[in-house]
Amino acid sequence: MSRRPLHLVLSAAGWLGFQATVVWTMAFLAEVVVPHTVDGPARMATPAAIGIDAALLLLFAVQHSVMARRSVKAWLGRRIPAPLERATYVLATDACLVLMLVFWQPWGGTIWHVHGAAAIALWAACGAGWLLAIASTYAVDNLELVGLRQAGWAGPRDDTATTLQVKGLHAVVRHPLMTGLLLAFWATPHMGASHLFFALATSGYLAIGLAFEERDLRRTFGAAYDDYAARVPALIPSLSRTTG
Repeated sequence: MSRRPLHLVLSAAGWLGFQATVVWTMAFLAEVVVPHTVDGPARMATPAAIGIDAALLLLFAVQHSVMARRSVKAWLGRRIPAPLERATYVLATDACLVLMLVFWQPWGGTIWHVHGAAAIALWAACGAGWLLAIASTYAVDNLELVGLRQAGWAGPRDDTATTLQVKGLHAVVRHPLMTGLLLAFWATPHMGASHLFFALATSGYLAIGLAFEERDLRRTFGAAYDDYAARVPALIPSLSRTTG
């Protein structure tokens, strides 16, 4: 376990940046507090705005996927200290999120805009989605997920962190993080065209990520994961299975 001051500072910066960008993203999608939001006033022609937004989403997807590959991790491992590999990933994610939040270009009209009880219900669903997404990171090893444990902010994880998670949130859905994010991205009383573009693109990326994660989990845990998958749905909780 590393406890070098530089490792501690860089990993803490990545963690603080991630917390800030998550809150910023919440406000960005809810269209509150921050000056630039997902469906704010258009600032340029629609074709140019779509091109910029697509490039920003692609940048995030490429960074998030490529840096997670074993070959890239091995390449980074030869150039940066091992305790900072995860922190570097988190810092790069922070940077891509900030670029998207700053340079996102709203465009288009309104897809739906509801008021009253329907709006309250959608806001509640959005909040529940964010809570579920955040809680799911603590259902595994949150300190390792954000790079703090590797940099020396906590001791080594116990062996249970590498076992198949089937309790708590994972007893309801196999991928609670993705369930929470999808709910947070789609549940809104005001869905504009640019928000719809964001929701569709991120949902597609999550679907691809889900397929790869399922493949890796089946390779790692074999029949144990097959049995778990037969009992617990991937994204949408089943009332009959839950109550049963």
